[in-house]
Amino acid sequence: MGISSHRHKHRRISSKAGLAPGTVAYVGEKRDFNVYADVLTWDENHFQEQKKVAIKDIRDDVSIEQSRWINVTGIHDTAAVEQLGRVFCFHGLVQEDIVHPTQRPKVDDYEDYLYVVVKMISFHETERIVLTEQLSVILRGNTILSFIEDDGDLFDGLRDRLRKGNLKIRKSGTDYILYSLLDAIVDNYFVVLERIGDFLEETEIQLLNDARNSDLQVLHNLKRELIYLRKSIWPMREVVSSLTKSENLHLKGNTDIYLRDVYDHCVHAIDTLETFRDLSSGMMDVYLSSLSNKMNNVMKTLTIISTIFIPLTFIVGVYGMNFEFMPELHQRWAYPLVWFIMISISIGMVIYFRRKGWFK
Repeated sequence: MGISSHRHKHRRISSKAGLAPGTVAYVGEKRDFNVYADVLTWDENHFQEQKKVAIKDIRDDVSIEQSRWINVTGIHDTAAVEQLGRVFCFHGLVQEDIVHPTQRPKVDDYEDYLYVVVKMISFHETERIVLTEQLSVILRGNTILSFIEDDGDLFDGLRDRLRKGNLKIRKSGTDYILYSLLDAIVDNYFVVLERIGDFLEETEIQLLNDARNSDLQVLHNLKRELIYLRKSIWPMREVVSSLTKSENLHLKGNTDIYLRDVYDHCVHAIDTLETFRDLSSGMMDVYLSSLSNKMNNVMKTLTIISTIFIPLTFIVGVYGMNFEFMPELHQRWAYPLVWFIMISISIGMVIYFRRKGWFK
């Protein structure tokens, strides 16, 4: 999986302020590679795959009997996006949204095509952060176009099914490809949630065994990532719900059944996410309780030491006074007797505290 958007870097969205609606202006991070497309064309009996096709070579000339998937990698070259817009007659607002990688997931139903925006997510194992990348999909008759910001996606399994001649996917049309794209993205949500679940379990064990001050920052970061993940998953449910409820001509009736299954998966993912949010909130209480327990143990230790030394300090204080007439000071046995008394008191108090369970 190659999702590589770095959400923690600031995107200069303010640079679009004042521009006319439909202005195609990229606001993401700079990229230094040429935009290209992988083109897959098929019917029931034939399959053709072209890799890294130049945008200028793409034409709207596929036959009516065939289906085609054009996966465009790179949205930083606005000229390339505008070129595709002219070839396939996309509205200027659609082109603007494609190169705007912070769009909220949505569905726009145009007369000749369907425009869908969703978020792909991944979990960075080292930094323990959630990464997202925008996927824009345009369903136009027997052609489907997808736009991603960087090389690498979640759809290798879908490509393999097309290559191996899976009759169901080859016979179902491009609307089934749209479903397959959404299904792959939602399935990956569970992979990310599983990683976060493992991280939650590790953090909880750490808090129970040895809570440290640095764990507070870990908990804060974890809650922030869950909030960010929620902002990506919740709108996905709205997108799938819109597709299942809308009566547009771009989706066939049998695809609706599969989309409802994706909707159920979205609900499941959201329920899991909400459970994790509750757990993270509870872990803050665990953290505070653990720190309080450690403090109580420290105070108990200090209390035991102080209690043992109080009578010893009293005895030493009495015989440390500078009175001239203290009979014990002139006795040969006075010094060892005082030591015997102090040691006996200390041993007696240790035995008492042990029986009371203070040393557990």
